[in-house]
Order: sequence, then structure tokens, then C-alpha cells
Amino acid sequence: MLGYPDPRGLPELRTALTGYLARARGVITSPENLIICAGFTHGLAMICRVLAERGANAVAIESHGHQTHRSLVAAQGLALLPLPLDASGAAATHAVLDQAGAALLTPAHQFPLGMTLAPRRRTAIVDWAARSGGLIIEDDYDGEFRYDRQPVGALQALAPEQVVYAGTVSKSLAPGLRLGWLAVPADLTDEVVAAKERSGAHSSVLDQLTLARLIGTGGYDRQIRQARISYRRRRDRLAAALGRHAPGVRLTGIAAGLHAVADLPPGCGEAAVVASAASHGVLVDGLGDYAAAEDDARSAIVIGYGRPAEHAFSAAVSRLCAALSETQEH
Repeated sequence: MLGYPDPRGLPELRTALTGYLARARGVITSPENLIICAGFTHGLAMICRVLAERGANAVAIESHGHQTHRSLVAAQGLALLPLPLDASGAAATHAVLDQAGAALLTPAHQFPLGMTLAPRRRTAIVDWAARSGGLIIEDDYDGEFRYDRQPVGALQALAPEQVVYAGTVSKSLAPGLRLGWLAVPADLTDEVVAAKERSGAHSSVLDQLTLARLIGTGGYDRQIRQARISYRRRRDRLAAALGRHAPGVRLTGIAAGLHAVADLPPGCGEAAVVASAASHGVLVDGLGDYAAAEDDARSAIVIGYGRPAEHAFSAAVSRLCAALSETQEH
């Protein structure tokens, strides 16, 4: 086991993950088509490399998302084509999709806006992929963390041969572990494995064995349940504090994940709030930092409530509320 590993990842972990993903997220795959990667960014880079080698010219992306992910796509020579977002999630806009070889989506919990991709939109995206031969890259970054109801299942289950499903332990355990996975369509597996071998990046064998053991003994499920309770309480505490001390600020999106978007009242600029929060020792982002194009229609901040240590969480929320109150007063 401590020799040079299988480039797909240890069989023990791939087998354990296949069973876990089937029951927890509805993913349809096999150990042969599951590839272990060093986090989502590593997996995305590999997929984009394969897309470019196959002759793709562009990737459709959601109009709001991680700038790092956009940079990774662009680094492979692929153009970025934004898909508009509304309350139903990403719109299956044919004018955009028909120019793209793939679409990068966060269907369970759109990042950062927080909506779920509506069933009719899911069907439309899958229909596009089946009709055009396009690929859907599903970033299921926090799919287990839904607080108001059962989590929506993975999009991948609707079209296992058109969807690359990506997950990690970054939210459930720790991002520093650099452990993730790709459930890849069978006809793409060999090309992704070859891209991984060329990248030279492999996750630690010991970390893979540990995760396989954690899943096999039920420890990973217990960790998910405990983390879900903890994060839900944090979100509830944040919402209650904003309601008391910053009533003009409104949390949006579904009750899920480790972040929330807070819409600011008229006349309250996000740049001023971000600066005020920083002066109080709290780091938040403006929503504009995640937009593919400049958008003056909405002023909001993105709050990552999973980051502060437990002993510091109440103080962090209080400082954020003080910053919001001061900004509104001015």
C-alpha cells in the first residue's frame, strides 16, 4: 500500500466512497470510474485539460461563483460563458450552452447565491448535454449540509454518462486534507486518469486509508450529522443576531451550507460594509467579488459562518452586527 499508488486512488477508498455516495447523494458510479483527487480545484483542472484536448473551446459557468475556478478554466485556454441566475438557479440558455463544451454548476446549493437548481432547469441542462454531447461538471461542495429538509439528490443521478460529479472533505472534515473525488462517465475515465498522472498530484495513501476506514466504520456519517447540527446552529444564531441588531439586512438563499448571502438595505454599499467589518476584525466578502461581470443591481455581502472557532463565534457575529449598524447609520 505504501508503494506507488493506483493513479485513480486506493481501491479501498474508491469502494467505500461508491457506497457512501450512492446512499448519501444518490450518485450512480463504480470504483472503476471514481478518481481520487487533491481537492476540487485539482479535479476541475484535470477535467478542463481533457476538455481542451478533446477540442472544446468554452465552458458555461454560473454568473456568480468562485473566481479561482474561473481562472482554472481559463488557464486551459477555455472561454468562460456566463449563465444567468434567478430564483430557480442557472438558466439553461441555449445561446450560451450551444457554444460550450461543458457547463460548471453548483445545483444543490448555488455558490454563493444559495438557491437550488429547480427540477425543470435540471431536466433542461441534462437534455442539452444529451443532445449536444456536452459535459456537466457538478460541484457538490456542501451537498450533505441542508438544514430545513432532506438534501436534494445529486444531478448526476439523472445522467451518469453526461455528468462529472465532484465532492470533497473540505466542508465535512478540513480543506487542508486535500482529499476529493470525481465520479466520471465511463468513456472519460481513462483520459482523466492520464491527465492526473501528468499532473503529478496524488493524495496521501495514509489519508486515503484513514478516510476509507472512517466511512467503513460509520464514523464519517456521524461526523456529517454532528457538523450539520453545529453549522445549522451557527446559521440560526447569525440570522437571529442580524434580525435584532441589523434589521435592514436580510439573509437570502436556502438554509444550507457554511455561508450565507446578506442583502444590504438601500444606500448601504457592500464595499463600505466590507471595510467596516475589517476594521472590527471580521472578514467578509462583497457579492461583487463573485460576479462574472460587474453588477450594480444588488448590494450584498457573503458571510462564511463556518470559519471562526467555536469560542470566537459569538464575538465575531457581534462585531459584524456592530459594523453593519455603523454603516447603516452613516
